[in-house]
Amino acid sequence: MTLSAVHSGAPNRRSNLLRYSLLAFPLTCAGLPIYVHAPALYATELGVSLTTIGLLLLILRIVDAVQDPWIGSLSDRWHAQRHWVMAVGIGLLGGGFWMVFHPLIATPVVWFGVAILLCTTGFSIVSINVQALGGLWRASTLERTRITSWREAIGLLGLLWASITPTLLGSEKEALSAFHLFALMYLPILAVCGWVFFGWMRIATLNEPDTYVGGGGGGVSVSLRRLATPWHRRFFGIYLCNTFASAIPAVLVLFFIRDRLQASDIAGVFLLLYFLSGAAAMPLWQLLARRLGKQQAWMVSMVLAAVTFVWAFTFVAGDVVAYAVVCVLSGLALGADLALPPSIVADKINEHNDEALAARYFSVMTFLSKAALALATGVTLPMLGLLGYQPGAVADYSVTEPLSYAYALIPSILKASVALWLWRFGRATKIAL
Repeated sequence: MTLSAVHSGAPNRRSNLLRYSLLAFPLTCAGLPIYVHAPALYATELGVSLTTIGLLLLILRIVDAVQDPWIGSLSDRWHAQRHWVMAVGIGLLGGGFWMVFHPLIATPVVWFGVAILLCTTGFSIVSINVQALGGLWRASTLERTRITSWREAIGLLGLLWASITPTLLGSEKEALSAFHLFALMYLPILAVCGWVFFGWMRIATLNEPDTYVGGGGGGVSVSLRRLATPWHRRFFGIYLCNTFASAIPAVLVLFFIRDRLQASDIAGVFLLLYFLSGAAAMPLWQLLARRLGKQQAWMVSMVLAAVTFVWAFTFVAGDVVAYAVVCVLSGLALGADLALPPSIVADKINEHNDEALAARYFSVMTFLSKAALALATGVTLPMLGLLGYQPGAVADYSVTEPLSYAYALIPSILKASVALWLWRFGRATKIAL
């Protein structure tokens, strides 16, 4: 390979970072329509019971999470054909997304289940491999933070687009028509971003593994043994607990805005401030990672999140300006949560020449993220129900008091505890080195 070819595929060029990161836009913007809008659409427009939809989504979420390590293992096995793996994932994601919003009226439940399964499987294949290829991109440790920052910032823009566009298309009045148009818009975006990504794959200089590391059962058992060292256990434990602390407010945010702040009419503004702050903060975390180190910068973000977000525990109805400030400050910390852990994992892959396990590293992170969200949902909502809180049916404002504890106080305490754990982990890592 010539020097110019190497340079043309290097991550220090913004054009290459954009070509790599652009696929994150359709990836993230698929989540809200699938898991938020689609259940309501099938319930209101097609008459499917919420109980049926809830049970079906629970089963599908379990399948979705459990299959991630297998997807990671198979992706590593077929690393030489990674472009075909990506093409299959994009096809499943696009086809499933189209199916979800073009339901078969005769059998809506079966159609919904198959469509969601195809969509989430495609999403997992693409997201795991995008992260793995970013980790394999030949780069310095500082450049790896730029790679993840660009990807996650563009992903946040995709999330914003998905939260705004359905409303602009008239989803509140003509839901089926609005999401038909949304799907028509989504598929070309997915196709173009995929085409740009394949162009990046042709020029990118990757640290490709020489051989596949695996065994029986698709190599999953070997993966777990290889990723069960003390460093991996501690890091992934920190990642799980930190993600769980972030998942609790994500589950409860709309309930808090509607019933505690009584400001549901401007909920979109709060979300916009939060996600835009996260995207805008990416250069800040790159700078801090360069000055302090990635683990220390991540720890700073946890402390920032805990110190600022705990303030929301004191809010009552009408405290919208103060809550907007909290959204901006805690949104800054979001950028570090998204960008720094994948960059740390990419460093670990390079340090130990674990290129043959790259997709499995990131499949573990994907699995833990999904597990944290499921755990947050399964713990907080039943707990609040036992304490007398019923979303949308608040007869006595005092019953929203437990919501403040669950939404702001408990996650802040968890964040502070995880920051302490990460600090001790960083000290232990330096001693070990």
